[in-house]
Amino acid sequence: MTEKPSRRQQVYTLLVEVGRKPDDGLPEGATGAGLMCYASGIDEPEAVRETVAVLKQAGLAPLDVTGYGTLAERRDQGHEIGSEEEALMARALAENAVIVAQMEPFFGEGTGTA
Repeated sequence: MTEKPSRRQQVYTLLVEVGRKPDDGLPEGATGAGLMCYASGIDEPEAVRETVAVLKQAGLAPLDVTGYGTLAERRDQGHEIGSEEEALMARALAENAVIVAQMEPFFGEGTGTA
């Protein structure tokens, strides 16, 4: 009898672009924002779904998500990962949570809009 391989939670690094929505808490004049998130999940699609759901519940309008993989995958790609970032990833795993580590508002510079 073969055992089914266990699928354990991992933490994925996601960059989420959000648009504007009434009462979203973004700075006045911002056209949206980029959020660096660490999210736990069995796989990346689950981490993305959970992240989008949490952000929508928080009143944000997710538009696009770019996945950068797990800690091991990022290291294999040559990413430098500091101790602070590792601690946030460990926290996301321990709490089975989505952690928004950084938020950078967009103000339309360089977008070609008047």
